[in-house]
Amino acid sequence: MESTSAGIDVLFILLGAVMVLAMHAGFAFLEVGTVRRKNQVNALVKILTDFAVSTCAYFFIGYAVAYGIDFLASAKVISGATAGSFAPKGYDLVRFFFLATFAAAIPAIISGGIAERAKFWPQLCATAVITAVFYPSFEGLVWGTRLGFQQWVTNTFGAAFHDFAGSVVVHAFGGWTALGAVVLLGARRGRYRKNGSVVGIPPSNIPFLALGAWILSVGWFGFNVMSAQKMQGISGLVALNSLFAMVGGILSALAVSRNDPGFIHNGALAGLVAVCAGSDVMHPVGALATGAIAGALFVWAFNQCQNKWKIDDVLGVWPLHGFCGAMGGIACGVFGQEALGGMGGVSLMAQIFGTVLGVAAATATGFLVYGTLKMVMGLRLDPEQEFRGADLSIHQIGAYPEEEVPAYADDVAAQNNLARVDA
Repeated sequence: MESTSAGIDVLFILLGAVMVLAMHAGFAFLEVGTVRRKNQVNALVKILTDFAVSTCAYFFIGYAVAYGIDFLASAKVISGATAGSFAPKGYDLVRFFFLATFAAAIPAIISGGIAERAKFWPQLCATAVITAVFYPSFEGLVWGTRLGFQQWVTNTFGAAFHDFAGSVVVHAFGGWTALGAVVLLGARRGRYRKNGSVVGIPPSNIPFLALGAWILSVGWFGFNVMSAQKMQGISGLVALNSLFAMVGGILSALAVSRNDPGFIHNGALAGLVAVCAGSDVMHPVGALATGAIAGALFVWAFNQCQNKWKIDDVLGVWPLHGFCGAMGGIACGVFGQEALGGMGGVSLMAQIFGTVLGVAAATATGFLVYGTLKMVMGLRLDPEQEFRGADLSIHQIGAYPEEEVPAYADDVAAQNNLARVDA
C-alpha cells in the first residue's frame, strides 16, 4: 500500500507538471496573437528557449536556493531507490519538474511585456539569473523554510502568509519584474507621438490570442489543483473556485471593456491569476467576486498603463500578473475568512505584508537585472531591426515567409513566371 500510494503521488504531480508545461504553449500563442505579424516567430522561439534555460538554471542552482535540495548525486539516490533523503518512486524529481514549470512562467510573463523590440540573448541571460537566484529566493521564503520567514510571519500576525498556488510567488513576481524590463526598454517606436497621443497597434490575430487564453485557462486547473502536490491534499474546492474566478473575470471584463475580445479573453486569465493564492480557502462566491474584481482591475490598469502612464507593456503583463496577482494575495486574506464563508486560518495583515514584500522584491529584481544588462549588453534592437521586425532581424525567417522574406518571394515569383511561359 505504501508503494502504491507513493506511485499515485508521483503520477498526480506529474500530470500537474504536464498541464502547466502545456500552459507555456498558451503563453506563446497569447503573445503571437497580440504582437504584429513581423514578430510572431520571435514570440514562439522566446517562450520555448526561455523554458529550456529556466529548467537548467532552476535544476542546477534555483531549486537548491529555494529548498536546500540538489540532485547532484547518483540516479539510485535521487530516485529514492535506496534509503535516504529522497522520496521513493522519484517523487522529488517530478516535484522538481512541477515547480520548474512555475519558475519558467516568470520569463514567459516578462516576454509578453518586452515583445517586439527586445534583443534575444540579453533576455536569455536575464532568464537564467532570475530563475537561478532571484525568483527561488522569494519562493524559498514562502513555500520553503528559508530564513524562518513563515514562522516569523505567523508569530507576528497570527497566521502564515498564504499563497496556495502562486498569485504572489509566481504571477505578481513575474509581473512586477516585467515592469522594470519594460520601463528600461522603452516604448515601441511610433507608439507615442510627441504631442502625447497614442498610436493604436491592434492585435495581429484574435483567434491565436483566444487560443492562447484557452490553453492557459485549461492548464490552470493543473496549476491550481495540483499545487496540493500529493493526492491526499487534493480538493474539489480548488477546482470550483478556479472555475468561478475565471467566470467572474470574463463577465466583468466583458462589461467594463464593452465587449472587447482581447480584454474578455484576458479577463479569464486575470480571474485565474487572482484566485491562485486563496483557491483552497475561499467560498466559490468569494472566488467569483475575486475574479470579477480582477477582470475589471485588469481593464482599468491596462488602459492606465498604455494611455495615461505611457508604459508600453505589449501584452499588459504588469496589469494582468502584477496588479491582479497582488490583489489576489490580499483577497485571500479577505474572502478566506470564516466570516465571509471561507475556511479561515488566514490573516489579512499577513497577506498584505507578504504581498508588499513580493512586489518590492520583484520590482527591485526587474530594475537590477535588466538595468545591469542594459549597461553591459544593451536591451533593445536598433531602429532598422525593430522596423524589419524581430523575426527577420533575429531569426532570419518570418511567420509567413512567402510574404515576408524578399528572396523567397522573388524566387516564388520567378517560378510562377516560368510556369506561365511554359504554359
